[in-house]
Amino acid sequence: MTKATQDLPAAARPTNAELEVLRELWALGPATVREVHERLSVAKPLAYTTTLKTLQVMAEKGLVTRDDSKRSHVYAAAAPQDQTQQRLVGELLTRAFDGSLGAFVMQALSVKKATPEELAEVRALVEEYERTLR
Repeated sequence: MTKATQDLPAAARPTNAELEVLRELWALGPATVREVHERLSVAKPLAYTTTLKTLQVMAEKGLVTRDDSKRSHVYAAAAPQDQTQQRLVGELLTRAFDGSLGAFVMQALSVKKATPEELAEVRALVEEYERTLR
């Protein structure tokens, strides 16, 4: 397990529903329950109380912060999107692939057929990464 995932207790690892909320908060920035709820409800009907409870649980887990200085509480993601994704990928890499980056990449490519544009983007990202190692 990497240092990043060791710092994240199991209870603080976001569920799928919590990741949906985090994606909205990363897109919106700090937002009220109503603002998050309106965004989530576009894809599928959802009770307001479900959104509220999810955000309350996320605050308890340390996934979001809550500013209750105003009448409507304002929630914000506790960590940036890239940091959260890095933790989740690191944990998956360690737990499921025994740290093998090659096996991880091959499985990712076998799950979703990459378009030529996506493969070109991956190549460019690898080249950019290699330049940072020099």
